[in-house]
Amino acid sequence: MSARLRRTTILAVLFTGLAVARLAAADEPKPPATPTGAPAGGEAEEISKVLQEAWPDRPEWLDMYTAILDDEAMGPKYGWFRTAVTQTRFDWDATRKRFDRDGDSRIARKEFPGRDADFARLDRDRDGALTQADFDFSSSDSPPPPGAFVFSRLDLDGNGKLTREELETFFRAADSDGAGFLSRSDLEAAFPAPARSMSRGDRPSKAMLIRGLFRQEIGSLQPGPKLDETAPDFTLRTNDGKSEITLSKQIGPKPIVLIFGNFTCGPFRSQAGNFEKLHRRYADRAGFLMVYVREAHPTDGWRMESNDRVGVTTAQPSTYAARAAVAQRCGKRLGLGFPLLVDTIDDAVGARYSGMPGRFYIIDREGKIAFKNGRGPYGFKPDELEQSLVLMLQDEYPESATKHSTPVTQATSKPIGH
Repeated sequence: MSARLRRTTILAVLFTGLAVARLAAADEPKPPATPTGAPAGGEAEEISKVLQEAWPDRPEWLDMYTAILDDEAMGPKYGWFRTAVTQTRFDWDATRKRFDRDGDSRIARKEFPGRDADFARLDRDRDGALTQADFDFSSSDSPPPPGAFVFSRLDLDGNGKLTREELETFFRAADSDGAGFLSRSDLEAAFPAPARSMSRGDRPSKAMLIRGLFRQEIGSLQPGPKLDETAPDFTLRTNDGKSEITLSKQIGPKPIVLIFGNFTCGPFRSQAGNFEKLHRRYADRAGFLMVYVREAHPTDGWRMESNDRVGVTTAQPSTYAARAAVAQRCGKRLGLGFPLLVDTIDDAVGARYSGMPGRFYIIDREGKIAFKNGRGPYGFKPDELEQSLVLMLQDEYPESATKHSTPVTQATSKPIGH
């Protein structure tokens, strides 16, 4: 497809979307056409099939656009989530070929040359060997487990970390009669079954979804770099404005874990504790950076009751200074322990990396993409990122198995961790 035809197609779809948005502006959200989280059927499947056959290299946003118009149910098979899946060098097949010396489709501890701690992190089912099951993250695509719901209710400040104080606050509130213990009825009263689907509950009209799509609030219009492509370079200032970091100056000594996110994306925020633990676990062997991008759920866009409940409210910043101020609030609440950079107000870096509302990358010593997660929120799987990081350290940074460097958590002009 020529550049001129591509531009014409994009403009045609954009104007169509604006027209639909104008017609639908007064509409109330309709019930999902299929059960929430289930693959869409009927017309949506037919449209997807036709697009795949007629335009195999179509942009991801077109899948999301058609899904919105067809009112597909929210879930991992919705819109661009069905195609923008995780890309990694370190899947089961690659790992089996690398370490399974006896060919039994199991990697025993003696076959893995890395640290005991690394092996334990890879052995997700704790059966003493690495198997294909340890590399299967499809269960994360199912409805959220009960633990996720409980965590969201107990994490009172919405920073992705459940503290002892929050647990004690909950206990005191749930133990209404002062018995000193909680009964099953107490917990059932504290965690009633949701009256409506959690994933559908705050979903707005088609008009708002289309506006959010083209404003790049619910996701970037670009796909971002692919596996093994060179990571686009950038220079951004830290959220306190005191220093700046250039990505290319960090590449080489260690792999770089590059995280994109924003304050009003609840699913991203809920992973903050996981990111902090990853940083603590691997800070001596990998560099960590976060890039702050445009808000996913501003008060003047798709506002979320779950954000209001924890006091995370802000309009979409219209200036860099305003974005930096919100990023400072985010940094203070999440306390990740590694540099938080603020994207320019034109979203230059976020768009290039498809970083809205959140994205995770691992960059190797040559500046190439070694891991890229699926689109958020359904692609937010820190365990999957950790798995690739551990295998990358073993495969491409074997010296890290015995050599340690001093972790650094403040932004400097030197490579992170040195």
